[in-house]
Amino acid sequence: MASFQLIIIAVLVLGIGFLAVFIIKSIAVPKRVEGIQKLIKQGKYIQAIKLGKTILAKEPHNYMAHYYMGKAYLADSRNELALMEYKIVNQTAIFDTNLPEVSFRKELASLYNKFKQPNEALKEYLLLTKQDAKNADNFYNCGLIYDQQGHPEVALGFYQKAIVLNKKHTKAHAALGLVLFHMKQMNEAKREIDLAIQLSPQTYSNYYYLGKILKGNKQYAEACKAFEKAFRDQEYRLKSILERGTCYMMGNSLDNAIADFDRAINSSKDQTVREVLFARYFLAACYEKQHKIEKSIDQWKAITAVNKNFRDVPAKLKEYEDLQANDGMKDYLTSAGAEFKDLCKQVVETGLGLSAQQIDYKNEYCQITAIEKGSDDWRNVRKQLILIWFRRDANPMEDSTVRQLQDKMKELNCTKGVLCSSSGFTRPALKFAENRPLELIGKEKLELVLSKAGV
Repeated sequence: MASFQLIIIAVLVLGIGFLAVFIIKSIAVPKRVEGIQKLIKQGKYIQAIKLGKTILAKEPHNYMAHYYMGKAYLADSRNELALMEYKIVNQTAIFDTNLPEVSFRKELASLYNKFKQPNEALKEYLLLTKQDAKNADNFYNCGLIYDQQGHPEVALGFYQKAIVLNKKHTKAHAALGLVLFHMKQMNEAKREIDLAIQLSPQTYSNYYYLGKILKGNKQYAEACKAFEKAFRDQEYRLKSILERGTCYMMGNSLDNAIADFDRAINSSKDQTVREVLFARYFLAACYEKQHKIEKSIDQWKAITAVNKNFRDVPAKLKEYEDLQANDGMKDYLTSAGAEFKDLCKQVVETGLGLSAQQIDYKNEYCQITAIEKGSDDWRNVRKQLILIWFRRDANPMEDSTVRQLQDKMKELNCTKGVLCSSSGFTRPALKFAENRPLELIGKEKLELVLSKAGV
């Protein structure tokens, strides 16, 4: 009987011992987890991370330790590691007052945005529209992602909901304005943008949207002023510089455009972002218009190093690779001013066998009126006057250009027109020239003419 009682006492002692160990652990572990939080508040991020790793080595599924580890990485600007920790939390956490779901999902969505994972960010914002349904920012952020992914009609609904929740949400008004602009609802678009600026003149991102609308309306001077104001917003600075550059380019102010595209390229630490690639692309286009082909090629090669299939860059490089092997065509494309004028005269007199009478050079193209050689008396051969245009446009000549040549022929009383183009002609242009006294000399034939002229 005594021995039986001893056994019962021993069992009870062991049970109490195990219970004590469990209680001590259950108290100690949260305290150790809270220690990470305390170290973060003290700015001791490295120590916080070390403590977190120690806890997770023993308890790899402790989601609170993962959460505070993520917080510590965020505070230490190690965002990629923070995202990894937050992903683990998202899979295993039980949200409560110690781990509020709303604030956690906002942080997680922000991290997804930083690492250009819009679909994952959108999932979080959509959850937030249900869990924090009165917060206009959640609806605005959903709209922004749908907008960026090419679903403006869906974005419009989210922007409108954000405005219903917060009539003074300036970013939602501005973004809605741009969507309405793309939908050709001009008056409504302008009203939204103006309202956004009126609500917050110091929200400089709104001027970016105003600039986009003005640019779309071809009000380039006003658009440039709006984009310049948007420079003050760090998030929109690079985009605004790029947009102002395109306004200058469309207004044929190439030197100003080049300065802005250079500025956009040099102001970005990440040379792989979309805006930098477009800045290089437009910079190459400006150089191409100025016939600085070598500089264009440098920009196309820089783009290809990042993205081999960016727009028509591979075709451009291929085209100019062929031209680099042809000295005559290279001179035709790169000569400037008086040099190009002399080259065209040489082509007319030696390559085409005509006698140049009058030469005009303007806006990067050359116009020559000529007569057949041997017709020495100008007055007797006025009806045999021939009009020759030399063009160096980057894109194939449209039928509108051929029509302009024909109109000029009539104005000068010419019997024939010749259009020389290094880029060739579109199908409608070729069709228009059929059965008319018009000769279209494209790239291949132009190369032969240049060779014959000794260029």
